[in-house]
Amino acid sequence: MDSPIHLAVDPAKPVNIVFVGAGAVGCFYASRLHHPDHNVHVSLIGRSNYAALAKGGVQLQTRSFGDYVFHPHAVFPSVTAAALCGSGSKLSTQPRDWDFVVVTTKALPDRVDDAATIAPLVGPSSTIVLIQNGVGVEAPYRARFPQTPIVSGVTVVSAEQICPGVVRQNRWTRLHIGPYTSSADLSSSIASSAEPLIFNVDKNDPLTKRSIEATMRLADWWVRLGGIRDIETLDEVGLQIVRWHKLCINAAFNPSAVLSGGRGNSDMASDAELRFHLKAVMDEIWEAAPRILGRSFPDDLASPDKILQSTDRNKGARPSMLLDWEAGRPLELEVIVGNPVRIARTRGVELPRMQSMYALLRSAQSLRDQYKGKGKL
Repeated sequence: MDSPIHLAVDPAKPVNIVFVGAGAVGCFYASRLHHPDHNVHVSLIGRSNYAALAKGGVQLQTRSFGDYVFHPHAVFPSVTAAALCGSGSKLSTQPRDWDFVVVTTKALPDRVDDAATIAPLVGPSSTIVLIQNGVGVEAPYRARFPQTPIVSGVTVVSAEQICPGVVRQNRWTRLHIGPYTSSADLSSSIASSAEPLIFNVDKNDPLTKRSIEATMRLADWWVRLGGIRDIETLDEVGLQIVRWHKLCINAAFNPSAVLSGGRGNSDMASDAELRFHLKAVMDEIWEAAPRILGRSFPDDLASPDKILQSTDRNKGARPSMLLDWEAGRPLELEVIVGNPVRIARTRGVELPRMQSMYALLRSAQSLRDQYKGKGKL
């Protein structure tokens, strides 16, 4: 796509943005988007950290922008509260007026229907923005909101919420964003040919035009107002390629960390057999994605060998799926492992290593849930 351009906000019509998910990633990107002086107003929906956010905003300790406090336009304890209040702070019976609904929660389609959850926030002029891990995350939203523009995002940021309302950004701020239309619904029944999918995107289609415009507006605000220099806009296929590239990392290291008994990334990479396994998983995805999407990975994306070399230097890293497993939380299993296996299969491509990890980890999670239900854990 073209580079972001300066898109001024109408002073008579403020832009109202709500983030669903006030974790580290959501709070960081929300803070760089909130600019009341330019009529861009960002609100947060918090849950466990709602009280801290409502009392003192978000304290950010960042490597890239120093330390500062982000005071959102409003903080809500739930989607229902945000829907009833609209973009203001008082109860309202007027139509919803959230211009952008940004979802930064973990994608757990086997546990929660996130598309249904955000439905009260989505109005006729809304755009949905998905900054979530995995592939196939957009399909449920497109099915529920067929006429709503969707912007899909893939982030590389090291950030953590060290206590409620306090976020530390350690490294990276990279965010790729691009439009999503039904042409990229690889998980649907229409994607049943063994041939690579052909993306016929009509840029004159009203939904496509609105999606592209929303992508460019967000990129402009994050870069020009928020100072994040590594925001990149991509076309629809390009964004999906980046999703599958990040999958090389997530699908190799996350399930393997759990299945290996709790080893971190560099620890696994130092073991000869595990290193062979990690590279084989990444190679499997590296070879499959171009067959599925009809486009090769660009040269500037790290190869499996480069990813492993970087992993060797990143001592002590423990993937999020392992942390969730140890805490007894649900795993992002479907979007990181299950969806890729199913999507590939609809294109006539098998991912045997991924399928094995998915079957084993899905069974382990199911048994863990059963034991918890019986009070045995």
